[in-house]
Amino acid sequence: MDHPLIAITGPEKGALGPRILVACAVRLYGGKPIHIRPSDRWRLHHYDGVVITGGHDIDPVLYAAEPEVEPRHDTARDALEMRIIRTSLSRRVPILGICRGAQLLNIYRGGSLFQELRSRRRHTSNRWTVLPLKKLHVEAGSMLARLVGDGTQRINSLHNQAIDRTGDGLQVCGRDLDGIVQAIEDPDYGFLLGVQWHPEFLLPVTAHRALFKALVDSARRHAAADAVSSTRSSRPGRATGSKPAP
Repeated sequence: MDHPLIAITGPEKGALGPRILVACAVRLYGGKPIHIRPSDRWRLHHYDGVVITGGHDIDPVLYAAEPEVEPRHDTARDALEMRIIRTSLSRRVPILGICRGAQLLNIYRGGSLFQELRSRRRHTSNRWTVLPLKKLHVEAGSMLARLVGDGTQRINSLHNQAIDRTGDGLQVCGRDLDGIVQAIEDPDYGFLLGVQWHPEFLLPVTAHRALFKALVDSARRHAAADAVSSTRSSRPGRATGSKPAP
C-alpha cells in the first residue's frame, strides 16, 4: 500500500495543534492520517499504524497505584487508547507512543509510572518547554539509535510523569541526565517505540522526523503483508480469512 492509514489518537476536545503536526509528519512520508477520539466508533476503523499522542496524566488505577498528585485524568481517553493498544498489539500493528502514549504502552505491558518528577531531578530543569533544551542519551545498538543516531540528542520536555518500572518485553533505549526514562522499545515486535518527548514540535530536525518516517515505512510493510495474507486466504480451496476489526 502506497499510503498506509495511520490512526492518531487524542482527547475529545483540545490538543489540536500537536495532532495536526503529527498528521503533517505522517503525510510528509506518504501516510494517510485519521484522528480517533473517545466518542468515535473506533471499531469501524482499520489502520496500518498508530500514534498514541500526548496529553493528561494517566489514571494510576491502571497500574494499581494510589494517586500521589492532584488528578488530571481523562478516563474516557485512557479506555479508548488501552483498547487500541490491545487490538494493535494483537495484529502487530506498528505503534509510536508520544509522551503519555509512551507511558500508556508501558502500563499496558505491566509497567508503572513516577507520578511526579520534581523531587527526582538533580541535573535537569522541571520547566516545560517545546524547545530542545534537554539532553537525551541514546542506548547504543537500539532501534532508536538506528533512527536518530548514537550518543546524544536534544529533546523538549512537556511532562510531569515518567516511566518507573518497565513493562514486559520493553527495553529502555534513552534516558536524560537524571537517568529518567525518555524512550522505550520492544526489539522483538517490529516497530513499537515510546518517546517521552514531543517530536512533532521538532519536525525541522531530521532526527525527530525520522521517528515518523520509520512508523509510516513500517505501516506500509505491514499493510503489504496483510494484503498478501488476505489474498492467499481467499484463494479457492482455502478458508476465507477476515481482518480483525480494531
